[in-house]
Amino acid sequence: MESRSDQAKTDLASTATLIHGNGGDIVRSGAALSGWTNDLAPIAASDWSYDRAAHLIDRAGFGAPPEEIARLAAMTPEQAVTSLLDYQSIPNDLAPFDPSGVWDPSLRDFPPSRVAATERAEKTGWSLGAQVKPAGERRLQPVVDRFFYWLRATMLETRRLAHWWADRMVATSHPLEEKMALFWHGHFATGEEKIRDYRKMEQQLALLHRHATGNFRTLLIEVARGPAMLAYLDAAENVKGAPNENFAREVMELFTMGVGNYSEKDIREAARAFTGWIDDDLDFKVDPAKHDDGPKTFLGRTGNFDGVDILDIILEQKITAEYMAGKIYRFFVRENISPDVQARLGAVLRDGNYEVAPLLRTIFLSKDFYGAPSTGTRIKGPVELVVSTYRKLGVRHLPGIPDLFVVSRELGQTLLNPPTVAGWAQGRSWITPGLLLARGNFARDVLFPDIINFADPNFNPGTEVKRVNDRILAGYSIGDATVDQEPGGGGMEGGDKTMANVIAGAEDFNTRYGSLVGWQEAVRRIKPIPRAAAQFDLSALVMAAGAKTAGDAVDHLSLRLLSVPVSAAVRGTLVAFLERQLGTGDLARASTYLERPLRLTAHLIMSSPEFQLC
Repeated sequence: MESRSDQAKTDLASTATLIHGNGGDIVRSGAALSGWTNDLAPIAASDWSYDRAAHLIDRAGFGAPPEEIARLAAMTPEQAVTSLLDYQSIPNDLAPFDPSGVWDPSLRDFPPSRVAATERAEKTGWSLGAQVKPAGERRLQPVVDRFFYWLRATMLETRRLAHWWADRMVATSHPLEEKMALFWHGHFATGEEKIRDYRKMEQQLALLHRHATGNFRTLLIEVARGPAMLAYLDAAENVKGAPNENFAREVMELFTMGVGNYSEKDIREAARAFTGWIDDDLDFKVDPAKHDDGPKTFLGRTGNFDGVDILDIILEQKITAEYMAGKIYRFFVRENISPDVQARLGAVLRDGNYEVAPLLRTIFLSKDFYGAPSTGTRIKGPVELVVSTYRKLGVRHLPGIPDLFVVSRELGQTLLNPPTVAGWAQGRSWITPGLLLARGNFARDVLFPDIINFADPNFNPGTEVKRVNDRILAGYSIGDATVDQEPGGGGMEGGDKTMANVIAGAEDFNTRYGSLVGWQEAVRRIKPIPRAAAQFDLSALVMAAGAKTAGDAVDHLSLRLLSVPVSAAVRGTLVAFLERQLGTGDLARASTYLERPLRLTAHLIMSSPEFQLC
């Protein structure tokens, strides 16, 4: 498949003319003006530049190679922002998710635990589409095997879904759509680890894309009614007479108003309004027998409210628009927002009937967005770091080496499995000494992928399952293969044999063996993620940009990869390093062995503090 770098080579010469001056020196725009801070007036066309276009696509998307930034810089600010916001008219040839076909109707109403699965089987003779054996050893083993199969299959399929989504982020012609979907995923956080059904995660992800820059009220109601959120926040336990407050609390604390803008009584009354809201597999349903249809008093209003009424009352509150405008601002601009700016942006959102696009337009055109405190000050989240790295290198699709799941887990952000309903913390929480080292390791793995030692992590079930497998293959009986293990090892549910089974010398099922069989069946049926390294040619990119010297090459790599220029001293060190690697400062003289020295230099740039910022 053609890489972005190949596609862009013909554009780079003209791009170099735009952003390079005599002698190859990069013409950057002037420093961001401190007087623009908190100024929501639109930036003038005369203040538009390559660097400000780069800032826009870094924040409103995931960065871009120089030729794409140059096209934005050639527009007016209004045209550039419109090209990102009005993406529906732009062709976007992205393949839909290709499911492995691991789900079937027998898995509906999946039990919350292995214990619940076997108890159901003992009572009815069936569970999860598997019959209890009429006689013989381990009569309930088919049910246990089936339980562990789905745990493993939906986990692995969710990894495939996350890989597919990250690939969309890399390949998309609608970067703002993907950036907003990522924002909403952290805002309306749900995770497969609790939901245990990749289909619900896929359904919610489609919802976040569909309403990415649309109407917040519509999105809020659809998320609240979505099976993913209903399952994640225990809607089935919210019933008349015994309301569960999980969703009612989070919808105010995290999703709409923020802490301190409601009372405990408001939470209890709202919970009553949401009673009976359940997921009917992939559909929303209200169970009248579980719904409390009595009068409720909520935020000073009294009536026979249902859940949508509660959401509408929340949206009527001035603080809701300000809270949401502030959260969007912090994601796209900077952490500190003045009360005045938050109030003004809240008014834009509320006066616009909670349409998100006008708010984003106001933010992206504002002088404040391009002011000194807002530029080069945001620490990229792990997913942003991964996606922007590939986009800036001109790569068209997410490679399978290194593996997204492994990389994102090490960096602290696993797509479709946020740590809590609060999503991920932002900013400085992304950077510790260990995480900074991990970011440098990611850069190394992009530039120098270890294909020789790469092992697909989806084939790794953990040490305990491996040990059982090895013993089975060595001829051990199931009983002998599964004893003398560390209790609870490898994430398996069930633990050791029960004392009753030990005394009887028999067992109705073996959880460790079931975990092994579940892994084997899941891996057999899950479609593999394509495994290849990223395809890009730094030599071609640097030469096509008109670079003649090692200094030119460092300047181009810095322009391509960094949102924050390095100091003159650091630039001098990078140039000296590249010259040592080349044995010359003349790129033409080193043209036959240029690629590896350029990659070594790029690794230094990508391991720098500046590379973590946008």
